[in-house]
Amino acid sequence: MATKPSSEIIRDGLWTNNPALVQVLGLCPLLAVTSTVVNAIGLGLATLLVLTGSNLAVSLIRNFVSESVRLPAFVMIIASFVTCAELLMQAYTYELYQILGIFIPLIVTNCAILGRADAFASKNPPLPAALDGAMMGIGFLVVLVLLGAMRELVGQGTLFVDMDLLLGPMAEDWGFHPLEQYPDVLFMVLPPGAFVGLGLLIALKNGIDNHIKARRKAAEPVVAGSKRVRVTGHVS
Repeated sequence: MATKPSSEIIRDGLWTNNPALVQVLGLCPLLAVTSTVVNAIGLGLATLLVLTGSNLAVSLIRNFVSESVRLPAFVMIIASFVTCAELLMQAYTYELYQILGIFIPLIVTNCAILGRADAFASKNPPLPAALDGAMMGIGFLVVLVLLGAMRELVGQGTLFVDMDLLLGPMAEDWGFHPLEQYPDVLFMVLPPGAFVGLGLLIALKNGIDNHIKARRKAAEPVVAGSKRVRVTGHVS
């Protein structure tokens, strides 16, 4: 299998094959914990770590694991990296870890991670596999942050509150209230608001893609086709 060029791997992860907007995988944690930006960043960074590490490890062992135990081996590798992420969060961001709760261990069951391990990492060398995991993780993180910012701003009228849970005392004053006396919109804080927000992001991406395709089509040079001359005659 020919390895994709790095530029294509980067474009796939960030835009063309984004796990949240195109593959629509791993939506359970994405919809459940993105009520604020800090929750989204915490989950996104943990997913990024697991995706990159598991892709690299799966690629390294791809020639030594038989087909019969391939998927169980992948799950064990992913579970090991999830445990590492969980222990790091317990050590350095314990309050945020408590807020995210069960959704950190549930990264093991994230279809986006197992899907990349099976579809790409198990068929490519370590460096492209690690790059693919990093780009898919960053693409997932960006969508998490955008959705978290949308829900926090519309739902509570705040942005970047409680960032000290992730970055420590230096981020205590990062939160701000763009609108004074803002009436909370409970719908956006609850899971139905997450579905609406994700739908809007997917619609925005599709609209941008359609606009780009239309511009490219309009910019294509018009090639004049050769005209056929119809000749009629009688065969004697």
